[in-house]
Amino acid sequence: TVHSPTCPHLCFLLVPALEPQFLHLQTPDPGDPVWNVRWALCTRRSSGAPAPGSGATIFALSSGQGRCGIAVIRTSGPSSGHALRILTAARDLPPARHASLRLLSDPRSGEPLDRALVLWFPGPRSFTGEDCVEFHVHGGPAVVSGVLQALGSVPGLRPAEAGEFTRRAFANGKLNLTEVEGLADLIHAETEAQRRQALRQLDGELGHLCCGWAETLTKALAHVEAYIDFGEDDNLEEGVLEQADVEVRALEVALGAHLQDARRGQRLRSGAHVVVTGPPNAGKSSLRKPVSIVSPEPGTTRDVLETPVDLAGFPVLLSDTAGLREGVGPVEQEGVRRARDRLEQADLILAMLDASDLASPSSCNFLATVVASVGAQSPSDSSQRLLLVLNKSDLLSRKGPGPRPDLPPHLLLSCLTGEGLDGLLEALRKELAAVCGDPSTGSPLLTRARHQHHLQGCLDALSHYKQSKDLALAAEALRVARGHLTQLTGGGGTEEILDIIFRDFCVGK
Repeated sequence: TVHSPTCPHLCFLLVPALEPQFLHLQTPDPGDPVWNVRWALCTRRSSGAPAPGSGATIFALSSGQGRCGIAVIRTSGPSSGHALRILTAARDLPPARHASLRLLSDPRSGEPLDRALVLWFPGPRSFTGEDCVEFHVHGGPAVVSGVLQALGSVPGLRPAEAGEFTRRAFANGKLNLTEVEGLADLIHAETEAQRRQALRQLDGELGHLCCGWAETLTKALAHVEAYIDFGEDDNLEEGVLEQADVEVRALEVALGAHLQDARRGQRLRSGAHVVVTGPPNAGKSSLRKPVSIVSPEPGTTRDVLETPVDLAGFPVLLSDTAGLREGVGPVEQEGVRRARDRLEQADLILAMLDASDLASPSSCNFLATVVASVGAQSPSDSSQRLLLVLNKSDLLSRKGPGPRPDLPPHLLLSCLTGEGLDGLLEALRKELAAVCGDPSTGSPLLTRARHQHHLQGCLDALSHYKQSKDLALAAEALRVARGHLTQLTGGGGTEEILDIIFRDFCVGK
């Protein structure tokens, strides 16, 4: 058997021409409420039903799977109104965009299925730009399954592919590609900062910014081509080329500023990498419980222990690493190697030392190698940041001298008593805000490598424009630059790129 990406529970394997009569069936979990609908999907596809995007009417459960108070099932396409009439046995459609209470019945048997709220959204004033219907039914698996089966029996309807509702909205001009990406990020947002950033992108801030830049290039291109065509015409106003040059220089500055954001938007979307490191026995694992390779020997953490956490609203992948020293055995040597690899990948290094053992060779070596090297770099030299934390502050004498006066800026912490923990969390919040940026203010951040690729391509093309001595080549450079901005918002994008973006959506969105 093989699994189709649109039908993960029910699968067919068609044997090649030597044995065309054989068909192998893998039976799914009978408790799956959409099992029969998936069966209908597979049998319709095998009989030559319309493929996705062919104008068919689609339907899907848009709310989450499982028992719930209310489940939302929606349709999109030209047969949506017909399906609503059939399931409600009504001659007339309800008022547009008004909730109406209706009895839903199985069109094959007439058996009542549920009493539900229905909403009718005639196109183009709908999410997808097509005729849409929403059925707000009770969220029991039997009710959901019954309504989905009833919709599957209506001629012209088929189950939706993953992300197909949003893809139709994009195809009908309801969303541009950056807004689609913002919607996907909003659905997957797990922290407050991710939600704020995704909502700004869904609202079109990044798309509108790119469209404004594209309009600037369109105007500059028009000026250059006008000079090419009418340069000897006395009616052409003076300074046309100079005006185009001014606009291009201003755009270069704006693009350069966005490309120098040090991947803040991408970190905010996927999570900043925070690595806890230090010599053995500094108390690094006291911030979390070690759950992997441990040993009764000194330095209990032997591999990298990673935990996704929400720190002050910022998404973080927290990595607890082995103590940095020359490993005694092969297991510890591998743990130290992995720790150094993670250290190179870190966005923020949480360097931890034993406050009562700062004079030890391991502490001095750590200060000289890791802390000094990272601390000596300016923000423009490296995207890495470092917080120095002196743990076990409870072992310091209250009347005795404090830590060494020559230490870099640091925080005191006692994982045993919890003293200093609030200060550490506040310092982490400030560092993460610098690493990820503030999603609520300033220009919209670039959230994907695709964005950076097209902006860099645009900037490179503008560089060719400035170097071109031939006006025809200069005009072509402006066309290439404008093409990158157009592709960023979805115009002229290839099907492969669109498939990658839309595959992250669930069925029903």
